Amino acid sequence: MPQPPRKPGEPREPGKPREPGKKIWVAAIAATTALAGALTALLLLPGNGGTSPHPVSADEAQRLALARFRAYEASPAEVTVRLPAAETGDGTITVRAVVDHHAHRAVGAYEIVDDTRTVQGLLAWDQEGIAVARPPAAAPGAEPGRTTTRTPAPDIVTTAAQAVRRAGTLKREEWTRRPYSTAPLDRALRLVVSVAADRPDDAALLARSGPLWLRDERLDGHGYGVFSGPRPTQSVSASPADDSTLTYWIDADGNLRRVTARMSPGHYATVDVVATRVRTVVPGAPWTKG
Repeated sequence: MPQPPRKPGEPREPGKPREPGKKIWVAAIAATTALAGALTALLLLPGNGGTSPHPVSADEAQRLALARFRAYEASPAEVTVRLPAAETGDGTITVRAVVDHHAHRAVGAYEIVDDTRTVQGLLAWDQEGIAVARPPAAAPGAEPGRTTTRTPAPDIVTTAAQAVRRAGTLKREEWTRRPYSTAPLDRALRLVVSVAADRPDDAALLARSGPLWLRDERLDGHGYGVFSGPRPTQSVSASPADDSTLTYWIDADGNLRRVTARMSPGHYATVDVVATRVRTVVPGAPWTKG
């Protein structure tokens, strides 16, 4: 015969089994909740896959510390530099060049394009300044005569290798040299020859200078970690992601693929490493005599 339900507090009948299912169910929920909390905390730890910018972990600092040395080892390299032609954002400047980090020199072709003109020519630069080939007479940063034609000059080059070959035929007197200015193009070119080093950086010191892991990103089918560079000043109240003017794209082995530099609010120069260990040799002019 069915038994009436047991009242609260009423003693259990002898021999009646306890209710293990309910306790197991409660214990399972508690264990699952604890595990989810632990996994969430783990994912949010720096260097463990968190999706928000965070101070670099020890492994990420090591990766960042290798980037400049890897760039030095991979030299000569072909690079492409792009930046706005003016603070208004109208037009673009593109430089396709070969940089030799062992010699601290680079040679390439520049092209300035806006609504009314196309200006092209050859550039060479080192740690001291920039040299512009003549002709054409118009140099980046100068105000050349505006034209309505887009027809390039017959000897204009369009690739880094062509620029190096053309530069190799010029004599030293066919270059006009000048020191660096504060113009955005000059700052971008200076970055190209200063981004490498003949030894790795100190990862511990680098980590203390404020770099951040920002995100993971894919370029040309390859994965890269995106890092903001060391911060010039340490400020608790400053926005950490905006504190550095430099951002680096670095793969898992420490190879540098891209650097961006903030020239002014909303305006950036981008340096892309197109190819490494290229066979093209940077010519001696305009540095050699004769």
